[in-house]
Amino acid sequence: MNVHEYQGKEVLKQYGAVVPRGQVAFSPDEAVEAAQNLGGDLWVVKAQIHAGGRGKAGGVKLARSLDEVKAIATELLGKTLVTHQTGPEGKEVKRLLVEEGCAIQKEYYVGVVIDRSHNRVTMMASEEGGTEIEEVAANTPEKIKKVTVDPAVGLSPFQARQLAYAIGIPKNLTNQAVKFMLGLYQAFVDKDASLAEINPLITTEDGRVMALDAKLNFDSNALYRHTDIVELRDLDEEDPKEIQASKYDLSYIALDGNIGCMVNGAGLAMATMDIIKHYGGEPANFLDVGGGATTEKVTEAFKIILDDPHVKGILVNIFGGIMKCDVIANGVVEAAKQVGLDRPLVVRLEGTNVELGKKILNESGLAITAADSMEDAAQKIVSLVK
Repeated sequence: MNVHEYQGKEVLKQYGAVVPRGQVAFSPDEAVEAAQNLGGDLWVVKAQIHAGGRGKAGGVKLARSLDEVKAIATELLGKTLVTHQTGPEGKEVKRLLVEEGCAIQKEYYVGVVIDRSHNRVTMMASEEGGTEIEEVAANTPEKIKKVTVDPAVGLSPFQARQLAYAIGIPKNLTNQAVKFMLGLYQAFVDKDASLAEINPLITTEDGRVMALDAKLNFDSNALYRHTDIVELRDLDEEDPKEIQASKYDLSYIALDGNIGCMVNGAGLAMATMDIIKHYGGEPANFLDVGGGATTEKVTEAFKIILDDPHVKGILVNIFGGIMKCDVIANGVVEAAKQVGLDRPLVVRLEGTNVELGKKILNESGLAITAADSMEDAAQKIVSLVK
């Protein structure tokens, strides 16, 4: 689960992080009021969407008067911002963060991730802040410094100090940087985050170490432990189909293709998408109905696929172990009757109650193309869609 920048900063403040004073605004008038509350003569107006690259896309602007704050807010609110992370469709800006201006001395990067090659949490830092870390990794990888954290000990002050020295934090600000890194790591662990990225972390001319931006992602599987984080969820930033799927405990991710997939098991779902690609097709989604799905869940899953206007055909690929083939068949038939099946449907069933499942489909009166294997199913649906 993602949160907005201003929400991430509020989380970090609980762990002692220093961030610019700011206020969220949902209208130009609220933006002006926020600037007045903050005082001063320089403000930063930031579009709040769940995507990086906002600055390059024109979503972060400086204002030197209240009139400029209002003009920028009027321009940004309702605008569709297209960044390298949003895709060509972009995201509509529905809220802004108005912050006090800061006298920046130097920009750095600090991030916490899970390094699966070591099965450990890793903190990364770089002297190249304000730049996309992917660009730094590609062009000057030697400028990215890393420490691997022992989970039994946590991030030690020594490791944080090592990183601060490695990226050139001024000696008189090292203790502040160490405190910030320790707090960032603790927030990452306590809140079950999957990513905590500060880009840039800045030093200011008045001698502070501060998070100028904050990107926090949280492990959705652990949200039951964090009601405070769940309350930060912004449904406007999520795909409506994914929201609907989450209500039925379905694992659904929308993709850009035109072949809808309904599969049981994440591994089989990945393999199904791969074989569709292999035969020249493009999957429209990842959808795992799970091992213990009911007819109701399968019906809802099928409806979610059919609600996608980009879907030109559907492949149902079920290996019945815990999941029984007749349950899948009943769900498909029920959903097709409720929504109206007007696109090609290829079904491959194998496993528990497979004959009963095939019987239900054959007697449904629906135009279903049967397949004997994954290869056969992929070839048939790609051919039908084309």
